[in-house]
Amino acid sequence: MLDIIYQDEWLVAVNKPSGWLVHRSWLDRHEKVFVMQTVRDQIGKHVFTVHRLDRPTSGVLLMGLSSEVGRLLSQQFENHQIQKRYHAITRGWLEGDEVLDYPLIEELDKIADKHASQERTPQPAVTHYRGLATVEMPVPAGRYPTARYSLVELAPQTGRKHQLRRHLSHLRHPIIGDSKHGDLRQNRAAAEHFGCQRLMLHASHLELSHPVTGEPLTLKAELDDTWMQVMSQFGWRGRLGDIEKVEFAAGNRQDEIQES
Repeated sequence: MLDIIYQDEWLVAVNKPSGWLVHRSWLDRHEKVFVMQTVRDQIGKHVFTVHRLDRPTSGVLLMGLSSEVGRLLSQQFENHQIQKRYHAITRGWLEGDEVLDYPLIEELDKIADKHASQERTPQPAVTHYRGLATVEMPVPAGRYPTARYSLVELAPQTGRKHQLRRHLSHLRHPIIGDSKHGDLRQNRAAAEHFGCQRLMLHASHLELSHPVTGEPLTLKAELDDTWMQVMSQFGWRGRLGDIEKVEFAAGNRQDEIQES
């Protein structure tokens, strides 16, 4: 069962777990669990994707319950009318409140894009980032006897493939658990000592106008157990209060989230 964080007659949003594919892909023929199929079976309705999250990323995933609503939501994403906010744990101390404007060359998949043109030019890519907390832990990682980590809030202004992962890598503060753009020694240390067996990137908030009613809608996805364990170990509990796990009385959870 997936955590449904919002549902009405036009759309549904779930908290996508890390490691789940959004939909079936021939690139991973052996996978049997997909968000779209699971949501469809769970609510008894067809769903239509309007955006995607990478497989290792968790957080808010929004879907339409009709092709028309799906189209309207997709237009909001394409026109940058939806505000996205992520949280990440990175290597090193990343502090301050800055905007990174660093163009990215499109990443091609070795199989899916093998016939695509290899002549690519950098595309605009802009990310706002804000350091929220830092910590130094007595854990050796590489040549240093300690390891430093940062809790960072991210707001992408564009939507390039792996933009947040690549931008943080460019800043030399890669996201913990990033096997492609990250620091493998730091990843191994974080997995061994802090249980970080996943990419520590979470799509925590979406802010949009409801495609039918026009009312403002804010969707929030709680942190999973891995995140909460690390937040406790690093002394960061309470930093992200509105998305940290809260115990709700039975039957009240859906109402409280819809009213937030």
